[in-house]
Amino acid sequence: MANSQSPWGGNDNDGKSPWDGEASPEIEVLFKKSQDKVRRIMTGGKKTSGGFKFSAWGIVALAVGLWALTGFYQVQPEEQGVVLRFGKYAYTTASGLHYHWPYPIETVLTPNVSRENRIEIGFRSDNGRIRYRGTSLRDVRSENIALTGDENIVEMNFTVTWKVKNAGDYLFNVRDPEATVRIAAESAMRDAIGMTPIMQIIADDRKGVQDQAEKTLQRLLDEYKTGIAVTSVQLTKADAPAQVIDAFNDVQRAKADKERLSNEAEAYRNDILPRARGEASRILSEAEAYKSRVIDAAKGDTARFKAVYNEYKNAKEVVARRLYLETMEDVYGRVNKVIIDSAAAKSGVLPYMPLNGLDVKKQGEAR
Repeated sequence: MANSQSPWGGNDNDGKSPWDGEASPEIEVLFKKSQDKVRRIMTGGKKTSGGFKFSAWGIVALAVGLWALTGFYQVQPEEQGVVLRFGKYAYTTASGLHYHWPYPIETVLTPNVSRENRIEIGFRSDNGRIRYRGTSLRDVRSENIALTGDENIVEMNFTVTWKVKNAGDYLFNVRDPEATVRIAAESAMRDAIGMTPIMQIIADDRKGVQDQAEKTLQRLLDEYKTGIAVTSVQLTKADAPAQVIDAFNDVQRAKADKERLSNEAEAYRNDILPRARGEASRILSEAEAYKSRVIDAAKGDTARFKAVYNEYKNAKEVVARRLYLETMEDVYGRVNKVIIDSAAAKSGVLPYMPLNGLDVKKQGEAR
């Protein structure tokens, strides 16, 4: 097999790398030409007996090249790059490798935008106080008092967590971001509490108050163009002031008793009213039935009386005697007495007339 010539001028089968031993003539020539070009640029093409001489322009070109290389910068994944042109905000860059005009034309800031910051309002985990920039010390007591929607006082503790969403707005639109978030959070929480009754805050709807405060806080921060995103608002405490807690508990117990009694009265009302309505309906039904019965009886008596009257006009003596007998029968039929004839009693035999028996017998015959 014929030997193949490598592109470096050597034999591929000689077992040597083109970089082993002596360099090939082609590479040496290429390297020397490159060196000559760089020297010409640096020296302006001038050559002395001692070799090349560096010119001022070459030094300037080298310095400019090195200066231009300083414009490269790296933004980490948790950061944003904020480029300043002559100290003024120009634009924002995402994570990765970027380039800007070197200093002093442009500079870059890379604040961390993924770290969550936490602010305590109404309390301090270290029992301390805070100082805002340019302000005096502020006590916790001035933060944790709020007025509820039903005009009660409540002591509140809550925390706010936030992070940066726009590094440019965060760095240049707000002098003290933490103080801004704290004051805006106090305002938002007081607004939410001021529209809610105390019992909802304490027991029933604490999450609703938190959500409302978070929405209001984010709206305020967006209006201020702070570049801050609120991640959560947590209401950790909401109680009546310690000085009036006993009286407040008494009031709440009284309200609970009032509610209980009202519920019991409503239950009694719901129980008694249907029964009363049923009883009234029954009485009305009985009255209607009695009315119908009395009217029908009166009509019957009227018809009977008219019939007797008509018979009386035709045979007065017979009808009168019959009426007399029926009347006496009705009278004596209800009397439980024994009638003795005084004349017959002198004979020594006691005459006895069982009127009741006669009445019973007569009733049986009538049947």
